[in-house]
Amino acid sequence: MSTNTELRADCANCHGLCCVALPFTASAGFPVDKEAGRPCRNLLADFRCGIHDDLRGRGFAGCTVFDCFGAGQKVSNVTFGGRDWRSDPGLARRVFAVFPVMRDLHEVLWYLAEALGRPEAAPVHGELRRVRADVEALTGGVPEAADVAAVRARVGPLLMRAGELVRAGVPGRRRDHRGADLAGARLGRADLRGACLRGALLIAADLRGADLRDADLLGADLRDADLRGADLTGCLFLTQPQLDAARGDAATRTPAALRRPAHW
Repeated sequence: MSTNTELRADCANCHGLCCVALPFTASAGFPVDKEAGRPCRNLLADFRCGIHDDLRGRGFAGCTVFDCFGAGQKVSNVTFGGRDWRSDPGLARRVFAVFPVMRDLHEVLWYLAEALGRPEAAPVHGELRRVRADVEALTGGVPEAADVAAVRARVGPLLMRAGELVRAGVPGRRRDHRGADLAGARLGRADLRGACLRGALLIAADLRGADLRDADLLGADLRDADLRGADLTGCLFLTQPQLDAARGDAATRTPAALRRPAHW
C-alpha cells in the first residue's frame, strides 16, 4: 500500500532520473536545451545536482517546480533493483522509458491517497481503494506499456465525486470556475472557499489574502500566482509542483501534507 512517504521524492536514493530521462528547452525555466536521455550538465557522478542550492539563481527554476512523487527512487531501487544507467548502459533506454510512466502513476496514487484521507468522501472510498490496488499493481512491475490515459479516465470521475462530497459540506455559495481563464485576475481577498477551480488558469492571478479553504485545485495552473496571505487549508488535490510554481509568504497557510517552498 502506498504511503505519503513513498509518494514523496527522495533524490538521495534516486539515480538522477529526472536529470537524464526528461527533456527541457531554453525558456524562463531553463537556460539551455536538453534532449531526453542526455544527462543535464549539472548532474554529478554521484547522481546529485551540482547547483542544487542555487537552481533559481542559475536559471534552472524549472527544476524547482518538478516533483516525481517518489517515482525516481521506485524505478531506481525497486523496478531495476539498484542497477543504474551509468554502470549498466544497456539498461538506460528501459529505465528512461519507465520513469515518466511511473511518475504519472505515482501522481495518480497521490490523488487517490488524498481522497481516501477525506472522511467526507467515504461513499466512494470502496471504489477508490479498488482503483488504488490496481494502480499499485501496475507500479509493482515494469510499466512501460501501462495505459496512463485509461487509468486517468477511470480515476477522474471518482476524484470528481470525492471533491463534490467534500465541497458539499462547505457553507454558503460554492463557486464553479472549472477550466476558467483567470490568468492575471484580481482576486485579492476573494471568498473561494469550497470553489471548484479544476483546470483553471490562474497564471499570475492576484490571490493575496484569498480564502481557498477546501477548494478543488486539481490541475489548476498556479504559475506566478500571488498567494501571499492566502489560506489553502484543506484545499483538494493541490500538489507540491503547483505550490512551488506560485508565490507566497510566511502568512500563506498551506496544506499540512505539503512543504512551504524555499523561495517564499
